[in-house]
Amino acid sequence: MGIYLSSPKTEKFSEDGENDRLRYGLSSMQGWRATMEDAHAAYPDLDDSTSFFGVYDGHGGKVVAKFCAKFLHKQVLKHEVYEAGDIGSSVQRAFFRMDEMMRGQRGWRELAVLGDKINKFTGMIEGLIWSPRSSDGSDQPDDWAFEEGPHSDFAGPTSGSTACVAIIRKNQLIVANAGDSRCVISRKGQAYNLSRDHKPDLEAEKERILKAGGFIHAGRVNGSLNLARAIGDMEFKQNKFLPAEKQIVTANPDINTVELCDDDDFIVLACDGIWDCMSSQQLVDFIHEQLHSESKLSVVCERVLDRCLAPSTAGGEGCDNMTMMIVQFKKPIQAASSGSEQSSQSRLTDTDSKSEES
Repeated sequence: MGIYLSSPKTEKFSEDGENDRLRYGLSSMQGWRATMEDAHAAYPDLDDSTSFFGVYDGHGGKVVAKFCAKFLHKQVLKHEVYEAGDIGSSVQRAFFRMDEMMRGQRGWRELAVLGDKINKFTGMIEGLIWSPRSSDGSDQPDDWAFEEGPHSDFAGPTSGSTACVAIIRKNQLIVANAGDSRCVISRKGQAYNLSRDHKPDLEAEKERILKAGGFIHAGRVNGSLNLARAIGDMEFKQNKFLPAEKQIVTANPDINTVELCDDDDFIVLACDGIWDCMSSQQLVDFIHEQLHSESKLSVVCERVLDRCLAPSTAGGEGCDNMTMMIVQFKKPIQAASSGSEQSSQSRLTDTDSKSEES
């Protein structure tokens, strides 16, 4: 089987939800790809005052994206600086923590389960006895301590995933991104990118890659990976003399914090399967147009997926897995102070520059 099917899988997984501050809708579709490697997480009530949304676009397999969807939001809550209100530092630590957790015996076992390598009748994973207590991780201690076993020296997965997450707490929006999935906000109908696509030819990415001993060929890291930042991809993170943020490929996310105001309509998080086909402004315009006649946000997402799906695999664009979610703010948003609003405006930049295109 090649990377594309003979006809696309257009069945969609869709979901809607809301609380007193916001409502969301999401949809994902396998499309022309032979496998579905996207994953997502939507928790409007992660805790009493916080909402969490994330999209994860896997490459080389689905397991890292699924691992992030299962664990990343939990790790945001567990870091001590979260309680102190430093969400940016907490989510940054959670990105790095994914790589740490996927190493060793327990990391290998969790990835094996997520990769469907378990025989559910015999309880075996690739010939090893698998303990039923490991089925969902809910009754295991969360310290991820070193475990003895045949895979205790497991260095982590060679596959990887992008991660783009949005955390909303009161009138503050924190966006963390590693890779080329993207978060965009609509403010008075104008699209502003809240993340940047981490491509190897960006100057800052290129500098880190070369200093760490890597190279760029045909726009790809070491001639193979078309991303400069990702979770997983452990073959690019083997330099024992460098910290995690300076490896050839790093999970270190860009963090962008914005004070929300009444001018903000919604945010969109989507994998590059969407952005390959529509610019940030085109997508925001399309959503506004759809919202005139359709109130269910997941249906709007489904229409975007259908619009982006290519009629054939001849061109490449529109042939990827697609996942997107819309998070719409309920008005009125608690007004930010004029100083905070000015600060957030300075972080918002016009979209559709050439460098944003995936």
